[in-house]
Amino acid sequence: MAIDLAALAADLHAETAALDALLLPLDAEGWATPTPAPGWSVHDQISHLAYFDDATRFAVRDFEWFANEREHALLDVDAYTNEIATWFRDLPPSDLFAWFHRARDEMVAMFLTLDPSERVPWFGPDMSAPAALTARTMETWAHGQDVADALGAVRAPTPALRQVAHICVRALPNSFRTHGLPVPETAVQVVLTGPDGDEWVWGTGADSVTGDAVEFCLVATQRRHVDDTSLEIVGPVAAQWMQIAQAFAGPAGAGRRAGQFGGRQ
Repeated sequence: MAIDLAALAADLHAETAALDALLLPLDAEGWATPTPAPGWSVHDQISHLAYFDDATRFAVRDFEWFANEREHALLDVDAYTNEIATWFRDLPPSDLFAWFHRARDEMVAMFLTLDPSERVPWFGPDMSAPAALTARTMETWAHGQDVADALGAVRAPTPALRQVAHICVRALPNSFRTHGLPVPETAVQVVLTGPDGDEWVWGTGADSVTGDAVEFCLVATQRRHVDDTSLEIVGPVAAQWMQIAQAFAGPAGAGRRAGQFGGRQ
């Protein structure tokens, strides 16, 4: 079955619109609101998304620029992402919002010209075009959660959640590698309940993770500690995975503390 990049782009558009709904009412003070990511404001979350949307486009259209940037980033990924945040803190929110949408529109337009088999260079392993586009949706969902948490907002799931869950499942090997651990040979089945009550299933195996799709994605993007969810986890490999789950590239993240958001959601 052919992968429809336009459908994946529509998912990204839906997630972007949900983030816009949080951002549009904000004044300057609102943009400066601290988020659960230490040292990062709402403003920093959006500049991060805009910058890496541009970087995604440059990875395909200006590889020399991207290769130099990647070389710099891999010296210290955490320092690099924090450095980017500092670069744009004096940018007025209206200009940041415009940049975010310009970068996103240009990135999506670029994706729609690609063959689904084309490889997109990245800071981690290169990805297929569909995987790279889905990764941008996952990043938007995750950083959008930081914004929602900062503002005390509750987001309604968008159709993009299915793709976020998919990349979170596929990132099991990354979760172990980023912690210097061997990728387990034991398969883990993931069975999630979507917002409309439909069941999403990946894989088979005695080890399993079962439960709400939003909770699973919150854990796999390190926006909630697994102890603060109602996920049902069976087997030692599944249990270890949920303690170290990481759907994004880069070094092992610190995640969120158990009880940080008042216990189970």
